[in-house]
Amino acid sequence: MEIGRPYSLSAANGDVAAPFGTPERTITLAGLEIRPDSREVLTATGRIQLTGRELDVLMVLVEHPDRVVTRDTIYGEVWGGHMPYRDRAADVYVRRVREKLRALAPDLIYIHTHFGIGYRFWPEPIPSA
Repeated sequence: MEIGRPYSLSAANGDVAAPFGTPERTITLAGLEIRPDSREVLTATGRIQLTGRELDVLMVLVEHPDRVVTRDTIYGEVWGGHMPYRDRAADVYVRRVREKLRALAPDLIYIHTHFGIGYRFWPEPIPSA
C-alpha cells in the first residue's frame, strides 16, 4: 500500500505549509487508486464515487490486505461500536462496495466473503468455469 500527502516544513517560522495545488492523498493498491478526500476509486477502466460509509468500509478492508476482517471489526471501526445481534449493516455496505468495484473491473474479485467470520480484501481473477 502506498500512501502519500506531499507537504513542506518551513524551518524559518516553524509553520507547516502545503504547496499551492497540493494533490489530495491517494492510496494505490492492487490496480486501484483510492482518493479518500474525494471519495473516488479509479482504475485503468474508469472511476466510481463512494458514499462516506462505503469508503470507510473499503478503507478498513484495504488496511488489512489478505487478512480476514470480522464484521465486528468493520462495525467497530466504521460505526464506532460493537455490532448488535443480527445487524446486517456491515454486510450491506460490503455488498455495495463489491458491486461498485465489480462495475470497474468485472474480471476481478476484490472482496472475498469468509462465511461466519468476515471479509478479506485480496484481488483475484474470477475463475473461469
